Amino acid sequence: MLADEHVWVVVLAGGVGSRFWPVSTRERPKQVLPLAGDRPLIADTIERARALVPDERVRILAGEHLAGPLRGALTDFPDTGLWVEPRARGTGPVLAWAAWRLAQIDSEAVMVSLHADHVIRPLAAFEETVRAAARVARRDELLVCVGAVPDRVETGYGHVEPGDAIAVEGPAKAWRVRAFHEKPDPETARRYVDAGYLWNTGIFVWKASVLLGEIDRHAPEISGHLLLLEQSAEAYFDAVAVSVIDTVVMERSERVATVGATFEWDDVGSWEALSRTREADGAGNVFVGAGHAVDARGNVVFADEGSVVLFGTDDLVVVRTDDLTLVLPRGRAAELKTLLAELGVTS
Repeated sequence: MLADEHVWVVVLAGGVGSRFWPVSTRERPKQVLPLAGDRPLIADTIERARALVPDERVRILAGEHLAGPLRGALTDFPDTGLWVEPRARGTGPVLAWAAWRLAQIDSEAVMVSLHADHVIRPLAAFEETVRAAARVARRDELLVCVGAVPDRVETGYGHVEPGDAIAVEGPAKAWRVRAFHEKPDPETARRYVDAGYLWNTGIFVWKASVLLGEIDRHAPEISGHLLLLEQSAEAYFDAVAVSVIDTVVMERSERVATVGATFEWDDVGSWEALSRTREADGAGNVFVGAGHAVDARGNVVFADEGSVVLFGTDDLVVVRTDDLTLVLPRGRAAELKTLLAELGVTS
């Protein structure tokens, strides 16, 4: 656990996770599914938060429709730790709101922002990295992004280009950020890996006051509405536009650093990710739930109900629920939103 009593953890737990349809729904969102192991993703995230700070300094940010499912998955987590967003407005407005609230409680608050759908191992290395990031955030008053060292060419992640090195204690390394680069094509992604760029994990560490200052300087679309929080959260969320913290603050600010993760990281972003987060059989098949494979390789199966038997199939995603079965090539798992739009399915 971190010794700094001013460190707080906020967990971004909004969203439904439509790329995990048909299992992930509004009533049963991705965060409460056992996608990385036997426990819900949110339970793993709270375990990581508890490795850093006590429960009284953990806050989960989510919409009202997610409050019930999250409480059901976290029966030992205090209700006071759930901050309900009146409207879904993206990571820019919600993290500004969280920083504003934390600054009212603790003027020296250092805020660690985690996502509810990451796989991170081992826990001790995660704690070590966040400790280094918190030191840089406090000492140098920088907005710190945790960057993961790529283990493959990946077009689905944003990349961080490190600049000048920053001195930091321990095995973690830190740099000023030269630039952020959005999701690249395969050739560009390969160049990024060769050049030593990091993946943008979306894990951020900053002083709440510093974030609010950078929002005031660089994100008038948010800062222009923050005074409404003195009236009510509803007034603020009704007025502010949807935005992403990466684009409205991190990419605009000059006070940005990155700390290299000393842990293994994966964003559980689509069904295909289960091939990395779950143990496969000798033929590379991953089964969650009941199933069997004969002369089949590289398949990902999630059987929410019943059983799935594969014969002579390669590189498929098969998802079975009580009333629907989804089958698609693994290579197109990230395109599931296109299918949902065609089917008229709304999240």
